[in-house]
Amino acid sequence: MKKEIISTPIAITESAVKELKKIMADQQIEENYFLRLGVKSGGCSGFEYILGFDEKNDQDDFFTIDGLNVIIQQSHLMYLHGITLDYQSGLDNRGFIFNNPNAQDTCGCGSSFSA
Repeated sequence: MKKEIISTPIAITESAVKELKKIMADQQIEENYFLRLGVKSGGCSGFEYILGFDEKNDQDDFFTIDGLNVIIQQSHLMYLHGITLDYQSGLDNRGFIFNNPNAQDTCGCGSSFSA
């Protein structure tokens, strides 16, 4: 029997998965909420990233990545395809980092980009 392989449009590092699961437990996120990744207009470079917990709707694609249920609005996939979500906890950098190979330009704070 042939096994179907389904690829995900994004990657999430082990440190980011660990931190997201910790946040979900600490904030008692309900099981019907998913990790939402997306973009919105704004920031100094044109787009800002969206990262939060939300309910799935009809415009969302659903993925499971390392045990996390992830939703991305279909219209946002072209901006997010190929990104890696990382979490750093060092003294200089602390927080979630979006590494986006599609970004043509990013701002100094790393929270906005242009495509």
